[in-house]
Amino acid sequence: MSLVVEVVRSGFVESTHRARMLTVGADGRPVEAHGAVHVPASPRSTVKPLQVLGMLRSGLDLEGELLALACASHAGEPYHVDGVRKILAEAGLDESALRCPEDYPEDRSVTERARVRMNCSGKHAAMLATCAVNDWPVGGYLEPAHPLQRALRATVEELTGERVAASGVDGCGAPLHFVSMVGMARAFRAFPLAGEGSCERRVYEAMTTYPEWTSGTHRVEVALMRAVPGLMLKSGAEGFEVFVFEDGRAGAVKVEDGAPRARTSVTVAALRSLGADVPDLPETPVLGGGRPVGEVRLRPY
Repeated sequence: MSLVVEVVRSGFVESTHRARMLTVGADGRPVEAHGAVHVPASPRSTVKPLQVLGMLRSGLDLEGELLALACASHAGEPYHVDGVRKILAEAGLDESALRCPEDYPEDRSVTERARVRMNCSGKHAAMLATCAVNDWPVGGYLEPAHPLQRALRATVEELTGERVAASGVDGCGAPLHFVSMVGMARAFRAFPLAGEGSCERRVYEAMTTYPEWTSGTHRVEVALMRAVPGLMLKSGAEGFEVFVFEDGRAGAVKVEDGAPRARTSVTVAALRSLGADVPDLPETPVLGGGRPVGEVRLRPY
């Protein structure tokens, strides 16, 4: 049975969201499962670490902050934009090669839309850099038949242990592969459990060392990674989130109606079900007249 997240206003339950949740222990065995966790779903940007792993295996040479940025759904802050440009420059390219949509950053004082500010531009820059190192065509790098995208799909299937159930187009224009929450939790376990110096471990260490580069300075997922040592967490659109600890404990969350405001409550419950000491974090506010008048909360289960 799915979990229920309640939006409470002035003491009354105004709205509800249903969510799926899966957690597995350090041995990979399920700890909790709520909802259809075996049914294929769209992982959206939670799949980025898997895609970046495929790029590293194909010769991409990134480390530290820039490797974390390749895994990012970033906020378009100045250091994110500078990092994207650096990845491109080191590959002999500039932002005109990007094929993600133009977008605004989260900072509303910036009034210019640009591809480099789009939240997936770090991944796209890394895709282009991977093409450059392999002498693959830069044009058409988002086409499913492109050598890059074939390699990334193979990596997704390898790590999830599943055949892709369906494919589509993500919001950034890249191919998107549908897999289960079980498969995504299995895939994330591969990162910390791999040997030192492996491509998987490099991704894990980059994301956990530089969480603000994978997201944004003020986002709740960064606060979670800062508060919980060893936690690698990646959010995606439509209420998807996946995480893993250094010892292999892992989990996945999917809000069924896609509402992001319901996600954090379920993720915190998932982390706590695995024994994590998670502090109370600020949630999406329920405001009335500009002041808090309620909360978003997980119904006890």
